[in-house]
Amino acid sequence: MRAVMHHPGAKEQADAVVRLADLDPARALGPAREAVAAAARERDAAAGSVAERAWGHALLHCGEMDDALRHFRRSVRCAERAGSAALAAEARMKMAFALLQRGRPATALREIDLAVPDLDGAPAGRALAQRAIVLHMDGRLDEALAQFDAVLPTLRATGDLLGVQRLLINRAFLLADRHAFAAAEADLLEAGRLARQLGRELTEGIVAENLGLVETLRGDIPAALAQLGRAERIIAEHGAQLGWVQRHRAELLLSAGLVAEARDAAERAVATCRRERRLLGVPEVRLVLSQAASLSEDPVTAVAQARAARREFARQGRAAWAELAYLTGLRARWTSGPPPPVASARIAAMVRVLAGAGWPAAELEARLFAGRLALARRDPERGCGLLREAATARRRGPATLRARGWYAEALLRKDFGDPAGVVHAARSGLRVLDDHGAALGAADLRARTAAQRTDLAELGLRTAVAGGRAEAVFEWAERGRASRLARPPVRPPDDEVLAGLLAELRSTAREAENASGPAKTLPRQAALERRIRDHIRQRRATGGPATEPVRVAELGRALGERALVEWLRLDGELQALTVVDGRLRRHELGPAARVADLLDRLPFALHRMADVAAAPASAAAAGHLLANAAGRLDEALFGPLPELAGRPLVVVPTGILHSLPWSVLPSCAGRAVAVSPSATLWHAANAREAATGPVTVAAGPGLAGAGAEAEAIAAIHHVRPITDGTVDLVLAQLAKARLAHLAAHGTLAVDHPLFSSLRLHDGPLLAYDLDRLGRVPHTVVLAACDSGRSVVCTGDELLGLGAAFVANGAAQLVASVVPIPDAETAPLMVELHRLLADGQPAAVALARAQQAVRGHGPAAAAAAAGFVCVGAGS
Repeated sequence: MRAVMHHPGAKEQADAVVRLADLDPARALGPAREAVAAAARERDAAAGSVAERAWGHALLHCGEMDDALRHFRRSVRCAERAGSAALAAEARMKMAFALLQRGRPATALREIDLAVPDLDGAPAGRALAQRAIVLHMDGRLDEALAQFDAVLPTLRATGDLLGVQRLLINRAFLLADRHAFAAAEADLLEAGRLARQLGRELTEGIVAENLGLVETLRGDIPAALAQLGRAERIIAEHGAQLGWVQRHRAELLLSAGLVAEARDAAERAVATCRRERRLLGVPEVRLVLSQAASLSEDPVTAVAQARAARREFARQGRAAWAELAYLTGLRARWTSGPPPPVASARIAAMVRVLAGAGWPAAELEARLFAGRLALARRDPERGCGLLREAATARRRGPATLRARGWYAEALLRKDFGDPAGVVHAARSGLRVLDDHGAALGAADLRARTAAQRTDLAELGLRTAVAGGRAEAVFEWAERGRASRLARPPVRPPDDEVLAGLLAELRSTAREAENASGPAKTLPRQAALERRIRDHIRQRRATGGPATEPVRVAELGRALGERALVEWLRLDGELQALTVVDGRLRRHELGPAARVADLLDRLPFALHRMADVAAAPASAAAAGHLLANAAGRLDEALFGPLPELAGRPLVVVPTGILHSLPWSVLPSCAGRAVAVSPSATLWHAANAREAATGPVTVAAGPGLAGAGAEAEAIAAIHHVRPITDGTVDLVLAQLAKARLAHLAAHGTLAVDHPLFSSLRLHDGPLLAYDLDRLGRVPHTVVLAACDSGRSVVCTGDELLGLGAAFVANGAAQLVASVVPIPDAETAPLMVELHRLLADGQPAAVALARAQQAVRGHGPAAAAAAAGFVCVGAGS
């Protein structure tokens, strides 16, 4: 007997598409088209309404906003032809969501209000829940929460699990905005359980995205990264929209101090939201972009983005959001100039709106900004009142908000003329941030989040300078610098995932070296680098108390006959603190810009001198330029500090001084100079016990003379050099060595400093590779161009390959801080190791070796001049 095939009717097809559009929007597009066609053939207007609505829903999730709206309108018309007010109302509900995403909340509310009277039971509950979403996006948080709370029992009573799940996700988003994190997390976890029960994988991605937002606002960066990474994978697999995930990722990166990455992510999110026609999100992402631009010292872009966001919010009728954009623009303007000339009444109106919006962070920043502005305008009564309200944030909430509350308290104490109160509040705020940062396991997160300390540290330093006590100035100079480097390194267990990703990246780098490689491998390399960063950033540290600044008396005892000088910059002026024979002195040195201008000339002069092909006249001219700039720099930095004369030096630079080749200065030539990011770090490195173990000497490929240099140095130490070693082999030897010499091409990755590298035979040895070691050598010599240069982050936090050796426990590092030809380093390196083998301290050996190679010609002398000794030096 012949089998009879079942052909589903139009209604059955339409209902099936509704389910598919929820589960897999991209796969639902074809079936939706077929269901609409079937409804047309059968002249079933009701089925047509359902199918058109499902088609629009699928398009909505795929980012085709205009097409989605067209199908929702068709759904309404079909429902009206069928005489079904309920079906028309269902279509209007979907249309309202699309209109909201297009940035038309008022129109969305009108569609919902048209739909509600024609619905009852669970559909009516869903409509009212949708109304709450629109109210939330419009900045009316109290009304929205009340509506969510009123509707949820109805949905539960009717057994509408899908409606409950959707409401919980959206209510959690609102609760997160209000910093009710525990309640938001509970809603999301229940929504996730319902999504799994209903077989809705895409919704699990949306739940993860919102959990990522909760963790971002709570300040748990590793957890937020894990959730957003999971969300992005799930949502991309289902072909759904990524604009919101990208927006939340940009917010997370900004909260972590990763400003360049946040700016990049925000720019991509703006483009994605535009492409997906999610115009509601465009101005919200612009605010992130404005903040990132401001922190990147690009006030023009910051102000322009804030103004554009404000205009877009105003067009959307979102008053509270428009005020937040106004505040963002005002803050950006103040960072680059005098206080903005805005009427006090206008500022007061902004504060009132943001205080009533239910956003704790925005309310705090509005009061803090308005309070500072009032004080700047000599209105202490108003200013102190606003700061007093802002200071209440120090008692509760995420660490960053509590720290900002302490900053408000410190400003309040300053206006009261209470320097002790300022210092107490600033210390308390720093303690909050340091306790929070102690849980971060990734070096770049630890360094970049130090930017959150800037306002508090500067206020403490300014208060100390005004007080005139050198000891207090020294304490705050130390509190404000390299605080994250002072924490012990994170020693994770064997990380097979990281090892695999790094091996894959090395393979990609080797492929890129081929003539046709870079164009093909660049996207893959960028994707691998992001996976490595995200993986490492999810690592947690064990925490522990923050390191307190070393006391001057302890420092003086450790220095002995040495002298220490620490430079600091405040309000564009350079100052120096010196410690000689236990005595601390403070000196004012003048404008920092003068030093920066002279410093810019040194790398050019050294590079010209190091060019072996240059004409003698050119090398002589470069030598004259170097001598002139170095002499003037020496006078600016050391001229007012006669107490340093004739002593071995410990120098603690700030800002651009970290890239100064100290040996070119007349005061430092032939003199043992140890460089340290802070006096506290030098004291710790100096106290470290001398290491035991062998000497490791390794050379990388493609570097003229590296092999011969390695052979000569290995002979000095009576060891065999590694001249064809892989990264894993070299790392294994480093983990056992007390002294290591690495001669290889060095690269500083300015955008992502932990991808700075040395080139070995199977690819780059990265700063990230050092995280895999249980220990690093006590003394490391990097005979590579630029290998000692670091990216200097806010607070004199350093990131780079050389800084990674120091952060992972190396007591001293000899490396170059300027780009010079690698081939010219051999004379210096051989002499340096001969002196080290004779037992000379590293700083002494380097100074004597630099003096010894001066007779080898200008190229060798220039190459030698770029090297510094970072760390103990002894």
